[in-house]
Amino acid sequence: MSTTTTRGVAKAAAAETSKSRPRRGLRSNATLNFWLFTGPFLVGLVIFVFVPIGWSIWLSFFDARYTVTPSNFVGFDNYRQILTNSNFPDSLLTFTVFAVFIVPTTWALSLGLALLVNQLRFMRAFFRSVFFLPTAVSYVAAALIWKMSIFTGVRFGLMNTVLGWFGVDNIAYLSNPSPPWYWVVLVSLRLWIQSGFYMILFLAALQNIPAELYEAAEIDGAKRGWQTFWYITLPQLRATSTAVILLLLIAAYQAFDEFYNLITTKATWAQTPLMELYKAALGTNQDYGAGSAGAVILSLLICVVTLAQGKIMGFGRGEEAK
Repeated sequence: MSTTTTRGVAKAAAAETSKSRPRRGLRSNATLNFWLFTGPFLVGLVIFVFVPIGWSIWLSFFDARYTVTPSNFVGFDNYRQILTNSNFPDSLLTFTVFAVFIVPTTWALSLGLALLVNQLRFMRAFFRSVFFLPTAVSYVAAALIWKMSIFTGVRFGLMNTVLGWFGVDNIAYLSNPSPPWYWVVLVSLRLWIQSGFYMILFLAALQNIPAELYEAAEIDGAKRGWQTFWYITLPQLRATSTAVILLLLIAAYQAFDEFYNLITTKATWAQTPLMELYKAALGTNQDYGAGSAGAVILSLLICVVTLAQGKIMGFGRGEEAK
């Protein structure tokens, strides 16, 4: 056997051996790679989420005025104070009513936009982007636009200008503390910002509905339009609708930015729970204990409402349980 042949056989054997030999190092250690990838996120979650939550619960049982390291244990006095000697209960009631209104309204508007965009045969991407674009605008910037341009309360404001064409007098939307005018401003702003995001969720769900279902329904005599929507489209959107309503409920109780920038701090109307907690914790007295107690109450309320809504709509229920 020649030297060249011998060398070729040796190289082939070495290559075969290297292929069969298990790799060692970072690329072969799946567990190490997992922790390297998720570790920083888990550390951030613990430091910036779990620790503040635990610290807030701990503060709620202490007299924490002007300090976050108190020593005077007061038990449930902070909870009693926030529920009896403040406007916090009124804000919870007000925004429960607000949630009852804004959640189904946003759900219906988002679903309607998704149905319209899904029916388009041209420029679908354009309209999808147009409706989604307000989501990128911050609540603070949108609130200033609504306050200084659209609902200014003076005759040259956009809304009063339009109403003036029909002979309607100027309306002071935000200076008049009686409903419903300030709610027009607040609700229209929230609908404008939120609807595009949830439209995208519904649009994705609509595009995942099998076309065979509509074909089978048409063979069975179902008419296009309301019948197919009620008996096919809506049931297929059950999981998405549950998730959308869940997110909308949480967002309603966590409202702060637009209300803080639209409503004066001296007003007692349309104060969100977070605004009341902000005044309690960062106001004149800086009562972090009462503010923390209110935050715990609000969190528990959101959890209860979320669990109740999930129970009613079957959130987390398997396909076989439907």
